[in-house]
Amino acid sequence: MGTILEQNDRTTPESGDTVPATMPTDTPADGAQRATAARKGGAPPPDLELLVHGVGGTTPEEMLRDPRTCRVTGDETAAVYRRADEVDAEQRPPEDREGPDREGPIREAYVWCNLTSGNSSRALWLLLLPFMVANLAHWMRPPADRRERTVRTYGLFVRLVALTLTVLLIAGACEVALDLIAWQCAGSADCAGGKSWLGFLSPENHGWWSQPGRRLALAAVLPGALTGLLWYLSNRTWSAYESSPPLERPVDESAPEAGNRPALCLPGFWYGRRIVARLRAAHTAAGFLTIAAGLTLPTTTYDRSGGGLQDAAGWALLTLLVVGAVAVVAVVCYRGRSETKVDGELDRITITALPGAALAVLALSVLYAGWSRPGWASTGKLPGNQAFCAIAIGEGALIVTMAVCALVLHRSAPGRTPLYGLAGPAVAVLACGLGAVLAGGIAQRFADWLDGGATPGEGPGIAPPVLLTWLATAIPALLLALVVLLLIFTVRVWRVRNQLLPSIMDGYPGERPDPVRTRRIARTIARAGLTDSAPWIVGPVALLTLLFGAAALTGAWVTDQVPGRAADDAPGAVDAAAQTAQALGSWLMGLAFLMLVTWARRAYRSPSARRTIGILWDVGTFWPRAAHPFAPPCYAERAVPDLTWRMETWTRRYGGRLVISGHSQGSVLAAASVWQLDHRTRGQVALLTYGSPLERLYGRWFPAYFGPTQLLSLHGEVRYWRNLWRYTDPIGGPIRLPDGSGPEVDCDALKDPLVYGRTPEHPLPAPILGHGDYQADPVFDRERAGLLARLPEQTPPPPQEGAAGQMSSGRSPG
Repeated sequence: MGTILEQNDRTTPESGDTVPATMPTDTPADGAQRATAARKGGAPPPDLELLVHGVGGTTPEEMLRDPRTCRVTGDETAAVYRRADEVDAEQRPPEDREGPDREGPIREAYVWCNLTSGNSSRALWLLLLPFMVANLAHWMRPPADRRERTVRTYGLFVRLVALTLTVLLIAGACEVALDLIAWQCAGSADCAGGKSWLGFLSPENHGWWSQPGRRLALAAVLPGALTGLLWYLSNRTWSAYESSPPLERPVDESAPEAGNRPALCLPGFWYGRRIVARLRAAHTAAGFLTIAAGLTLPTTTYDRSGGGLQDAAGWALLTLLVVGAVAVVAVVCYRGRSETKVDGELDRITITALPGAALAVLALSVLYAGWSRPGWASTGKLPGNQAFCAIAIGEGALIVTMAVCALVLHRSAPGRTPLYGLAGPAVAVLACGLGAVLAGGIAQRFADWLDGGATPGEGPGIAPPVLLTWLATAIPALLLALVVLLLIFTVRVWRVRNQLLPSIMDGYPGERPDPVRTRRIARTIARAGLTDSAPWIVGPVALLTLLFGAAALTGAWVTDQVPGRAADDAPGAVDAAAQTAQALGSWLMGLAFLMLVTWARRAYRSPSARRTIGILWDVGTFWPRAAHPFAPPCYAERAVPDLTWRMETWTRRYGGRLVISGHSQGSVLAAASVWQLDHRTRGQVALLTYGSPLERLYGRWFPAYFGPTQLLSLHGEVRYWRNLWRYTDPIGGPIRLPDGSGPEVDCDALKDPLVYGRTPEHPLPAPILGHGDYQADPVFDRERAGLLARLPEQTPPPPQEGAAGQMSSGRSPG
């Protein structure tokens, strides 16, 4: 493949011609004049096809099927490319164009994969996986917009669940640094003696740092640095994603009221600058206050017996912690997203004062913990370990309340939504489970490393909180249930494949049957159908996670012992099972954490691995950060304005017809961009989607935004729309709009493979394309040509003075 031209010019090895790297920098008026002059004999303005790729990313050379491409607008993160021979195609007569598709539209490729997998620092996003999953729960509510109070309550509880995840992660870091290292290991002569880097903290040395409070104060640097890193990543991505204002336009008085329009039509939907800044301040403050609590609670417990000035200072700090916690919760509860307008104002007092005040409380806690206490000795586990139980109880109560809200919304507007409207609460349970695995895995591995491989909780060695060990013990049972589910679905695929075998040859009349080929096609179709059964995996796994979590919490609370110890008096089989599950679960929880770290390290070093892992972010970070500010950023807040700007400026400049052509996740971006267009531009734009998850995945899992009502609205707002799909595609599917809703959107299912056996035209076996290469099907070109033919022909816009400034947003990022 050729390289992307980013210099002023390039001499190609094939011909030696110099190819400009960017489009001419004339004004819109000049461009319109040249385009008009190039159309001899009153020919209509040019047509344009804007291609948008799907998950996993691709190169502009692959999208445009040409090794010589040029970036015409954009930057290294996201840009629009053309074939080198078509850079100035609007300014030349159609007969002067070169290439096999000279009779078709000008083709452009919007490449956005670097938004999710370009920079090596994005490897750190793997550690933010629980936050991303929690953010998805916000967008999975049932589509009952008329119950505004219930909708707001649902969003409020999702934000509170997200807040508990931040507290859980920082509490896990505090457990490692404060309890395992500074309190248990550094306070034990045996443990500290074998760790040279802990020698200066050991009480045996009687140094300045040997007092427990001072060891805790020093260890607080680690969770403090983690909180600062989370703030930095969120602030950096916020400046690059949420702070890019969308295109502004005059208010359309004929448009329906905001409450009657799909949310993705609203001008402020893809501009989350204000809420992300406010939530970032609250979560950063919560992290600092969590560390301060980890320092203050054990210190005040010791001071309470002596009274005096230290005891009074401890109570004052506890009061500040309570006030700070109330302030954080109040900020999180205050308001949600503002979507009906582009809200560029910032709550500057909140985003500055709240984390600053929390940091000041943390500094006071460090000074208080460092106060001299010669008689204090660290024994056992750090006091205050019941914090993990409190977090678990809080998360459970919040998720149950979310489920009640979701059921109320679903009953008021039932539809084709998974799990009877409980998809959001189920995903929130999985987010909390991932958070517990991450926090518990860190604690388990550090305890194992410090204790030389001893079983956690067995003997007087280093041990994490009892609850984390109980949660680890539940992991083997959960994995066993997951294996059973996978076996059930494997049997289902086998049965569906056998049912499909007699009908495969109906699509290839006259062909000689090949049993191996037929079974392969049937098996591919059966596997593709598993996507529709995903709720029956997510639902049971979430339910079992909730039940096992409740059982672990009850066992830890009642026995205050690890499962192996608690089962000592049980029958032999039960005791053996508890011991085995505890050891295996501890190993699995630590392995999960090590796998995340390993994948992150590999993604940091390898662009190909980073691109593969980026597929996860392509799917999970489409939605704005409405619940968790530390989640990976929403790439659509950059991509949707990019596409909207390109379509509006091009049609306004040249007056031509445009078809936006989206594959897979690109079809979701294309639909979201069309929703954001003004009425004039939508009249010149057609939508072509293929391999599209709009209804199959987004319509089911996010029904409030891509449900039948919303997709029907999109069909009414865009002039023409066609959707291509295959039975062998595990991602894409039909749109399924009701009959009588206007021009048909769905084509008949495309044949896959295109040819069953060997023929003179296809002497080698044709591949089963599944989710890829829709453009290889002749139907693609026919449908694209049909869309352009149905759009009304336009005339080039007359050159106007000052046209260059017509599309300015008039708003600065600040």
